[in-house]
Amino acid sequence: MKNILILFLLICMSACNSKDRRPLMGKTEFQQTLNASYKDATKSPLKKKDLQNFKGLDFFEVDSSFIVTATFTKINNATVFEMATTTDRKPLYKEYGVVQFNLKGKECELTVYQNQDDLRDEQYKDYLFLPFTDFTSGNESYGSGRYMDIMTTDITTNNTVVLNFNNTYNPYCAYNDKYSCPLTPRKNHLEIAVKAGIKIFKKEY
Repeated sequence: MKNILILFLLICMSACNSKDRRPLMGKTEFQQTLNASYKDATKSPLKKKDLQNFKGLDFFEVDSSFIVTATFTKINNATVFEMATTTDRKPLYKEYGVVQFNLKGKECELTVYQNQDDLRDEQYKDYLFLPFTDFTSGNESYGSGRYMDIMTTDITTNNTVVLNFNNTYNPYCAYNDKYSCPLTPRKNHLEIAVKAGIKIFKKEY
């Protein structure tokens, strides 16, 4: 009888905990991870008032047609340059390569960059930076462009790389002007509406 009572209490506690535990916001693992990060006050870029009202970031509907395989061409002996940002800060980058792909029937090309400071950090040394603007910029998406992360290890031996525009995100400056964010170079504008990935941030007040 005692064992049955203990089992009953454990089942009740489990049910209560499941009921109180809110599911992660987002339709994909990428969206859930991003939302969890922005909800965490210890690392969220959101202003305090925005964090209090945070119900999740806004995304376009997930669309598999915005997942493409691009041809990658390495840029050898690229010159290190100062990337323009939203402030006077001038981080050092270099052009790492060019990706060419077909998106919705349109031939596209973007330059991939490498942050030189990342090379000194074991955690980020394989990260590549792909910023872009498109016909949604300044309307449905953030005006200064969106970002996509690529890893050097994502590039195959056949010099191809998968670009998933559903996994794009905004620079922190889209949420809080205290940050300094790289500006998308003009050459990285796509003559197409990329209705995938993160949307512009809309305040709830």
